[in-house]
Amino acid sequence: MAYFNIDSINERTFDAIVVGTGISGGWATKELTQKGLRTLVLERGRDVKHVIDYPTAMKNPWEFPHLGQVPLELKQKSPASSGHYIFKEETIHFVVKDYEHPFIQDKPFSWMRGYQVGGRSLLWARQAQRWSDYDFEGPARDGFAVDWPIRYADLAPWYSYVEKFVGIAGNKDGLPHLPDGEFLPPHEMSCVEKHFSQQVAKNYNDRQIIIGRTANLTQAQQIHHQQGRSQCQNRVLCERGCPYGGYFSSNSSTIPWAAKTGKMTLKPHSVVHSVIYDEQKKRATGVRVIDAHTKEMTEYYAKIIFLNASALNTNLILLNSTSNRFPNGFGNDSGVLGKFIGFHNYRGRVSAEYDGFHDTMAEGKRPTGSYLPRFRNLGKQETDFLRGYAASIGSSKIGTPTDNYLGADLKEQLFKPSTEGWTMGAQMMGEVLTKESNFVRLDPQLKDDWGIPQLRMSVDFDDNDMKMVQDFYEQFSEMFAKAGFRNIKTSDTKRVPGNENHEMGGVRMGKDPKTSMLNKWNQMHACKNVFVSDGSSMTSTATQNPSLTYMALTARAADYAVKQLKAKNL
Repeated sequence: MAYFNIDSINERTFDAIVVGTGISGGWATKELTQKGLRTLVLERGRDVKHVIDYPTAMKNPWEFPHLGQVPLELKQKSPASSGHYIFKEETIHFVVKDYEHPFIQDKPFSWMRGYQVGGRSLLWARQAQRWSDYDFEGPARDGFAVDWPIRYADLAPWYSYVEKFVGIAGNKDGLPHLPDGEFLPPHEMSCVEKHFSQQVAKNYNDRQIIIGRTANLTQAQQIHHQQGRSQCQNRVLCERGCPYGGYFSSNSSTIPWAAKTGKMTLKPHSVVHSVIYDEQKKRATGVRVIDAHTKEMTEYYAKIIFLNASALNTNLILLNSTSNRFPNGFGNDSGVLGKFIGFHNYRGRVSAEYDGFHDTMAEGKRPTGSYLPRFRNLGKQETDFLRGYAASIGSSKIGTPTDNYLGADLKEQLFKPSTEGWTMGAQMMGEVLTKESNFVRLDPQLKDDWGIPQLRMSVDFDDNDMKMVQDFYEQFSEMFAKAGFRNIKTSDTKRVPGNENHEMGGVRMGKDPKTSMLNKWNQMHACKNVFVSDGSSMTSTATQNPSLTYMALTARAADYAVKQLKAKNL
């Protein structure tokens, strides 16, 4: 029987283990397998294969039983996730339901999760901007949070590496606070957005309106064809799963790429319980996994472990990984595990109308809008709040009268441009300070269906966030007014933390092991063969969409990990 046990252990032993298959997990898998490591990839949800598992991708609006709406009963059973913009009939199969995976809200938190292969990479908004030194130096400059252990120069070549593989459409704008990247041809602004951009440039010397940078293939390159992807069709149905591979997801790109190496073992329906620590070897030896269906626990072993379960689930796994060495959670010598949670502030919105361009109309669709990069508190502290905000901007024609038309007459009318001008909306994305008072923890009593403690959320806005919202209202109202817009309105979206999908922190990077958990390589200070490179590793949140940075950090960390492994330092 001993021989059978040895065989079983060998079958469960790999060079590397990756937990999670989303944006960063897919990249960890691609890099590790491509560098020759036999890699076990664990996903708690079901498998979703590119093209064949996108059931709504080609459906017409009238083919949905509820015309795109989610039945009230299901909304009421999922009060947190149902408030999210992605919770709709055509995407509901990719979204976690609250009642199936409960958590506790000490303060309102809209935790939107995607438990399937690909995770939320199937659902993301695809906006992809680089960080700059203004962002990496923020904490050191204003003394809030800890200093990042890296700067833009450390990540710049990895941004380029990732961008070429992913495919980012954008324009080289020459902005020091929003570095240019390896871009495919950009999308085009609408006529009224061009007007607004020109007027802002005329009236201000500290801000610029640019076209949004997005992970959609405006012009597929050879590397994308090798992935089996093709040009974006501008259907703007991305979150259903794109059968053309027109936008980047783990399912269409990194996971199939890793599979081609023959080095990947993918195990869906695998709920990671905890990381195993060997007290004698003083290293992690593997992970404990619960079968999602049978509830049976199995241990898997590897030389290096990458945690990419998404920010809060990575926090949960580490908090649940206790031992004599780590009684307060795995690697938690600093005591910061689960603390300093960050997110983005989407509370502010400003809309306005423009009485002009009557003889024009939007032609087709595009998967992005325009964008205002951060301009507040860049070179110096100039406001009564710390850090700043960016904004996404969209426009549309004000109505085409169709109420009194049917059939061929309706079709003809739809091609006639409206004479009522344009409307434009700006949505803020503010940097929320990562504070110790924003934290998650394990509930001491409540457990999920797999016997794992439920996560308690205690995350909220503060005065800094609300001052930022007010400044956003004032600045955009002024910009619209100077550009000749009218009927300017401000509104509070009431979006609670979590609703923006940008949860970060809890396992932050830093220079000092006393105040952080990860070093500059996303390597755990207290256990050198464990790496964390998803959103939980973020020290601060900046104002950019974070996914591109997760991918660059992960590629960089995987490269370092393999080199250290080959040098027998792990």
